[in-house]
Amino acid sequence: MSRMLKNILYIGNKLSSPKSNVSSISTLGPLLEQEHYRVYYASAKVNKLARLFDMVKQVVLLRHRVDVVLIDTYSTWNFYYALVVSQLCRLFGLRYILSLNGGNLPYRLQKFPKWSNLLFKPAYRMVSPSLYLKTQFKQYGYPEVTYIPNNLLLAQYPFQEKTYHTVKLLWVRSFSKIYNPSMAVRVLKQLLDDGVAASLCMVGPDTGDGSLQDTKALAELLGVRVTFTGKLSKPEWIALAQDHNMFINTTNFDNAPVSVLEAMALGLAVVSTNVGGMPYLITHGQEGVLVPPEAPEAMANAIKTLATQTVKTKAMAVSARKKVERFDWPVVKTQWFALLQ
Repeated sequence: MSRMLKNILYIGNKLSSPKSNVSSISTLGPLLEQEHYRVYYASAKVNKLARLFDMVKQVVLLRHRVDVVLIDTYSTWNFYYALVVSQLCRLFGLRYILSLNGGNLPYRLQKFPKWSNLLFKPAYRMVSPSLYLKTQFKQYGYPEVTYIPNNLLLAQYPFQEKTYHTVKLLWVRSFSKIYNPSMAVRVLKQLLDDGVAASLCMVGPDTGDGSLQDTKALAELLGVRVTFTGKLSKPEWIALAQDHNMFINTTNFDNAPVSVLEAMALGLAVVSTNVGGMPYLITHGQEGVLVPPEAPEAMANAIKTLATQTVKTKAMAVSARKKVERFDWPVVKTQWFALLQ
């Protein structure tokens, strides 16, 4: 009989930085602790090299105390953290589970097959909140990926039926080039040029790659007024969502973003680019609307349709809420229990 893996070293970006949103390590980890798992963490270091050093240090120090190492795996810098930590786990004979979160991980599989083989093939388990990544990894011949959706504590997200007399757009993401925040400004400009009464609020931290400054400059250039709130706590942006009726997701790469799940739970009509895991999360015309990436006019047209066909839009919002009810933690946690044994 297999035994439960109750002592976990969780590797990821556990940052409380104004330049980053809360990641899965900061949400899933405490939930597992509430279920009587012993969870150690690495790392909360802001400096990238210091963070990597701390991850390595914790693997070395805790190698005899943990049953498994759970590694958040993204497609940017964190890919290299995961690679280094995984090889250290192999050296010490530690089982490791990869939590696949990076929407652009298929690019790593294609462009860096040797490094990908080193990281992914020896993994004890691989898990992903995205059916898209599950499909992609299968196509590249990697071991089976277990699908466990991102979780919400659904009681925190009161569903609100919206009205659409004016279009009140909400965008919630980090200001990073891969999330294409400037497209949101172009969408607003298109709506205003088409005579639609519309506003845009953009919520999220400045990652420092110039995206926030570029987005603000574009808004000024186009002569549109955009509200920039900076990073907000979850309760703050949930409260803010009560004053908005549509959520736009403009990204060029994506997996299964929690912000979109939260918008669906709150009753916001969702319009997203049709990239990565989004068509696996949202059925076009049923729980939201999908448009091509880098197509602000198409997104604006979709928004206009939602604002005029309100009966369909309200039904879509109800369907979206029903879908995310499957992601409530009391439902999802049983899947984690099955994995951690």
